[in-house]
Amino acid sequence: MSVKYVVSENSNPQDLTAPRKWYAKAKSTGDVSLKELSKEITQRSTVNSGDTLAVLDVLTQVLTEHLNRGEIVRFGDFGSFQVTLGSEGAATEDKFNSTLIKNTKVQFRPGLELKQMLNNLKFEKI
Repeated sequence: MSVKYVVSENSNPQDLTAPRKWYAKAKSTGDVSLKELSKEITQRSTVNSGDTLAVLDVLTQVLTEHLNRGEIVRFGDFGSFQVTLGSEGAATEDKFNSTLIKNTKVQFRPGLELKQMLNNLKFEKI
């Protein structure tokens, strides 16, 4: 298997006068639903699909609750999830308030097995 990619020409956002260059972009070959993941897990384990789907559904809820409390959620060898912020700057600390926070994301940091997978990817231009 290989990760499919396309190339596109882009300018340098830090220097718009610089020559444009070509960059790779991963191309999705589809998506997988929670229900489909549940079926695959069921086929590889002794847990039935209803129980698997229920656990995955509750996992999503619990993950959301912990991230909402500002906690890092660690999934052992799988990796970890954490909320990150982006904001506008303020002239002084006293002038900073939460209305300056403009960007929130959930950051995923892969564990060792996923890092190894990333290091061993094969690529195919389409």
